[in-house]
This record gives sequence, structure tokens and C-alpha cells, in this order.
Amino acid sequence: MKVSADIKIMGIVNITPDSFFDGNHYYDSQLAIDHALRLIDEGADIIDVGGESTRPGAASVSAKEEIGRVIPVIKEVVRLGKVPVSVDTTKAEVAKAALDVGAAIINDISGMTFDTNMADIVASYNATIVLMHTPGRPDVMMQRTDYTDVVEEVVRFLEEQITYAIDKGISRNKIIVDPGIGFGKSVHDNYQILSSLDSFLSLGYPLLIGLSRKSLIGALYETAEDRLPATIALNSIALYCGATIIRVHDVKEHKLAFESLKMLKTEKV
Repeated sequence: MKVSADIKIMGIVNITPDSFFDGNHYYDSQLAIDHALRLIDEGADIIDVGGESTRPGAASVSAKEEIGRVIPVIKEVVRLGKVPVSVDTTKAEVAKAALDVGAAIINDISGMTFDTNMADIVASYNATIVLMHTPGRPDVMMQRTDYTDVVEEVVRFLEEQITYAIDKGISRNKIIVDPGIGFGKSVHDNYQILSSLDSFLSLGYPLLIGLSRKSLIGALYETAEDRLPATIALNSIALYCGATIIRVHDVKEHKLAFESLKMLKTEKV
């Protein structure tokens, strides 16, 4: 048992017309702001704002369009000063705009491989970076799932990107790693990763898990409504195994479920 003493829930705010679960629900800036505040009231420790869908097959949008979607929301949530704000982007231009209005975390699904300017921006602002693994852009990533050993290959990628980040001047204490569940992985690959979290914890950095309502769960059920209980179950296992940050759509339900995990830090099991 390795339940972290510092469990954090990252609440998802997608300002997109096409995200797989909540696309178009919060496309209006005010609706997105209201949703972010609701997630904070429900117990979110971090708000993660995204303006471009990263679901499998999703097309890219311009930096200008992405900035127009996320900045009003980030600015208002930061102004209220309740929790740190993360921006879910692979573009240095978007990251800079978000950091300029007070974002504290850059959540880059590419591990800073899509935009060669990203590391310099993160370093210059002394921001926190989430380094995630994906084998390609969302429109092609599911065509690249032919791993020999998915855990070994993802760990190696993260090791390389950690070294790259540090060489670029990003502080070690500003790095978070994410194996990228659902990004260019088969259902089997995803469960293999969840069964091998020790391999990612051995890197020595906080571990973020983002599996909320994804296909590894959807493959088991007929309707989207059935995905929440399994999401909570798998996220609880991830925390029990040592993950620190859980990225979710359903904050209140996870907050309630995780209260029992806190007891495991002091009680013998």
C-alpha cells in the first residue's frame, strides 16, 4: 500500500465542441467558468482547462482559436484565486498566453514533443509541466499501438523527456509524469499500464493518471452512463498504488470515494 499523503483531484473543463464525453457542454465561456467553479466547490484541487479535443481521431485547431477558447476561462478562475489552474495544450503559444494570465501548470499530452518551443516557455515562467506519453497526434495515434512492451517503451519515453526538460532548465520539482492512458494504446495496453504503476513511480516524480470515462472502461459497457463506477474503481486502485493526481470529469463522486482511501494511510490493511 502506497497511498500518497498528498492526493489531488484535477477537474476537467473542456471548452470544445467535440471532446469525447463533454464536447459542446461548456463551449460558452460563461458556462465553462460556472462549471469550473462548481468543480472547485465539489472538491477539485486543480482545474485543467482545454480548448482542443485530444480524443482519438480529433482534428487540430489553430493556436488563435485555442487561445480564444481558454483564456477568458483561465483568467476568471485565476482571478478568484481558489485553486491552481492548468492548461491542457501542446502549443507553446497557447501555453504562454495561459501563463501570462496566471496559469500555473502546462498539461502537454505530447510530453513537449509537438512544439519545440514548449520547454523554453515552461522554463522561462518556472511553470509546472505534465509530461505525458502519446505515440502521435490524436488523428493518427490509434494507428500506432504496436508496442513490443508498452510499459517499458512508455517509461523510456518519459525518462527521455524528463532529461530533456531538465536540460532545458525546468526544475525537477516542477515535473509531473503521465503514462497517457487511452492515447495510442489498446484496451490491453491500458490495463497493463495500470497493473505496472510501480514502473512509473520508480521515475521519482509525481504520477498523474487520466482515465476518466475512457475507452478502456467504455469497452466493457453498453452505455456511457455505466462508466462512472468503473472510473472511480480504477482511479482508487491507481491512488492505492501510489499515483498522486487523478484527472476526472466527476469531482464530487471521486472526492467522496477517496475519503476512505485517506484512512489507509494510518490504518493497517
